[in-house]
Amino acid sequence: MLRRNDPRQYDRLVDQWWEPDGMFAMLHWLAEARCELVPPPTHDAVLVDIGCGGGLNAMHVDGYHHIGLDLRPLNAQVAAEHGLLTACADAARLPLADRCADVVIAGEILEHVPDWRAVVAEACRILKPGGTLIVDTLAKNPLATLVAVHLAERIPGGPPPGIHDPRLFVPPRALRHAAAEHGVDLALWGIRPAVIPMLRRLRRRTGAVPMVRTRSTLILYAGTGKKISP
Repeated sequence: MLRRNDPRQYDRLVDQWWEPDGMFAMLHWLAEARCELVPPPTHDAVLVDIGCGGGLNAMHVDGYHHIGLDLRPLNAQVAAEHGLLTACADAARLPLADRCADVVIAGEILEHVPDWRAVVAEACRILKPGGTLIVDTLAKNPLATLVAVHLAERIPGGPPPGIHDPRLFVPPRALRHAAAEHGVDLALWGIRPAVIPMLRRLRRRTGAVPMVRTRSTLILYAGTGKKISP
């Protein structure tokens, strides 16, 4: 039996990435919501997708040189099949040059790594001045553990059982501070599934659920900011 957050779980689930009603259903909803934050591309713009998984962001992003980086080779292979230029990489040690990216996405990755601060530092390092950082992750507190682990892992469309280790969840204030240390002023807000579509999905076991903004960052939250340092 694998421990919580063991990356090898993704090898067992690799065929689920592009199943809209599969084990990664909520990641489909999150991908659509986060990609609404991606600015229109300029000529030869580069988007780096850290922890790209199966490349779900590719459904919602056009016009960028879309680079996907993931620790698991099978994930990177699936992402490549859906149009990303991929490589296997540790999110805390990216094989990319300084200031090479116009947009960096770190979606649902910070709560899976041993040192999320190192990942934030790397994301900011590769971001061009004026470039956009986009994040979403889980807050570190008892309520987030209750909802994201003990409840969500038991409902259809929720995260696969054992996929999260709440000890790795990320305090919002600490995330803002870490990004600011590297020249990115993050604005953060809460996100959650829309209630009526979620209830409909629980009944029918199918259908996409929009993600909506909330004021509270106590559970699932997202944010974006531009790199202001030279």
